[in-house]
Amino acid sequence: MKDLFEKLQIEKTPLGQFAPLEGYYIFPKLEGDISSRMKFNGEEVIVWSLNNYLGLANHPEVRATDAQAAKDFGLAYPMGARAMTGASNYHNQLENELATFVKKEKALLLNYGYQGMVSIIQALVSRHDVIVYDSESHACIIDGLQLHFGNRFVFKHNDIPDFEKQLQRAHKLVENTNGGILVITEGVFGMRGDKGKLREICAMKEKYGFRILVDDAHGFGSEGATGAGTGEALGVQDDIDVYFSTFAKSMASIGAFAAGDEKIIKYLKYNLRSQIYAKSLPMPIVIGNLKRLELLRKHPELKDKLWQNVLALQNGLKARGFDIGDTNSCVTPVYMHVPVEISSQLIFDLRNNYKIFCSAVVYPVVPKGIMLLRLIPTAVHTQQDIKETLDAFEAVANKLKNNEYSNELVKLEA
Repeated sequence: MKDLFEKLQIEKTPLGQFAPLEGYYIFPKLEGDISSRMKFNGEEVIVWSLNNYLGLANHPEVRATDAQAAKDFGLAYPMGARAMTGASNYHNQLENELATFVKKEKALLLNYGYQGMVSIIQALVSRHDVIVYDSESHACIIDGLQLHFGNRFVFKHNDIPDFEKQLQRAHKLVENTNGGILVITEGVFGMRGDKGKLREICAMKEKYGFRILVDDAHGFGSEGATGAGTGEALGVQDDIDVYFSTFAKSMASIGAFAAGDEKIIKYLKYNLRSQIYAKSLPMPIVIGNLKRLELLRKHPELKDKLWQNVLALQNGLKARGFDIGDTNSCVTPVYMHVPVEISSQLIFDLRNNYKIFCSAVVYPVVPKGIMLLRLIPTAVHTQQDIKETLDAFEAVANKLKNNEYSNELVKLEA
């Protein structure tokens, strides 16, 4: 018999290969007030790696509300799981306001988006049911699928013919198992930045009788006329059975929620293991999220400024010949065909010499030989931030074209 821990060799894991570069490429530390410019390794950099879409993280009203709530209640209150001793009027108020905002009957608070999604999937399906999901679904969805004892079929990303093919397979199965079909997709895909094909998917609900769960983490607050999300933007919010989002992006906070018909949400309230057996969200976070939601509702100019910056950045990149794929959201990917070694050189150059901090994604998240630089515009970025970034990208692209980067991983000084 082998020692269980014998296989724990970090260098053989996808992220473990970057362990020698910890603190720079992975687990980096950004310091200072959350804004478009922060400190990295003691130097000011323009930051494109924070999902602070509406700029609420450092908004003076948000900071004041968070501080006052912490002073009034501390971080411990309410103690215990919500089903036992962790309920409060503020928790109920936030749920009611969220439900109204996303145009659903009821909403349910979740402690974290990741664990909430995992638990929702587990609660909604039994072994008789079939799940049909997009191939580029977020890791929280993939992990939730692991808890499903029934069949699951994956369809090619945003490929509607393949989606219907998988639906037909699922429909045939549930006719024998007397189960149902749950479709899972996303409002906005966090890497590519393209919206899920919600219109086309929802158009098939009547024919195949499925229910749909939509993860709209990147769409909530940034998409739709009022900011109510991708379903609102595409005119299908009423067709979404379970609408899910996190507070970690447009709300710049902690927590998440699910919304839908009263029957569905009440069932989840009494069956989500990740909430029933976990401590309730602390009061300062709940009250802080009430303030954030108020600002989101009452200040549409924040979303307008966000999109002004999104278009300026994306149009500027395209005008300079960069490949940003088929994004139609705030998420701005820049694709470069380079091996991981050159990727490390290019990122080092951007951060050290041009003072541009953005996230780099390499294999296995994207195919070998491709680097994806993911930029997240926010309402607090300035036109000067955008100009300096576009100039820097143009400069490193020219260096790449002229073979000025070595084909070796960057070695950081100890």
